Amino acid sequence: MNQTGNDATPAVSLAMPVPRYLQDAYWWAYIHPRAVFLFEREWLINLILFGNYRRLREACLAELGDWIGGRTLQIACVYGNLTVRLRERLAGDARLDIVDILPIQLKNLSRKLPRDARVALLQGDSSALPCPDASYDQTLMFFLLHEQPDAVRRKTLSEAFRVTRPGGRIVIVDYHPPLRWHPLRPFLALVLGRLEPYALDLWRYPIAKYFPAAGAAPDLLKATCFGGLYQIVVVTR
Repeated sequence: MNQTGNDATPAVSLAMPVPRYLQDAYWWAYIHPRAVFLFEREWLINLILFGNYRRLREACLAELGDWIGGRTLQIACVYGNLTVRLRERLAGDARLDIVDILPIQLKNLSRKLPRDARVALLQGDSSALPCPDASYDQTLMFFLLHEQPDAVRRKTLSEAFRVTRPGGRIVIVDYHPPLRWHPLRPFLALVLGRLEPYALDLWRYPIAKYFPAAGAAPDLLKATCFGGLYQIVVVTR
């Protein structure tokens, strides 16, 4: 594991190769040197989400609370200012860790965040988190699961359950099957099928299908928006 404060540049870990699925399917979005230059634009993120980025960001933050205490884990860096806004809500003694496998994404996030001893960037794989059991009060995944193949998605969720303490919450924001009449449904089925080969899994099955059997607590809340195209799921351990 490579750990740095957000005032430093995360170094490349030669012992931590990029997962094959990520290299094959998402080199253009996250790995290529020009990816950050292209996608780190809030207007573009909002366009990709059909004008719903701010709405989804605020819904996610609302689930975490206006004043976030304890320890929070964000699994995977994200484009946009979600993490910046999350940090602004941290209580004085709170802690925020962000884990990502890609040094280029950690470096990009470090540029967006001011120096803050409460925030740490960790290099690690979401399917094998470099974190102790039950070490976080809340865990966040923002548009991550649709980018992962079935086996990796299951491992990522298993890890999220493992590192979240009993009574803690897991907040997931991602795609959801839109209503049958949704005017964008045919277009999105085509685009996601071409560019995001695992995304349509979340149209076929509920996220709970991928939960670990031993950790699938019955306390699950789900809300959808934009004709059902997006979902916000909150699970209490």
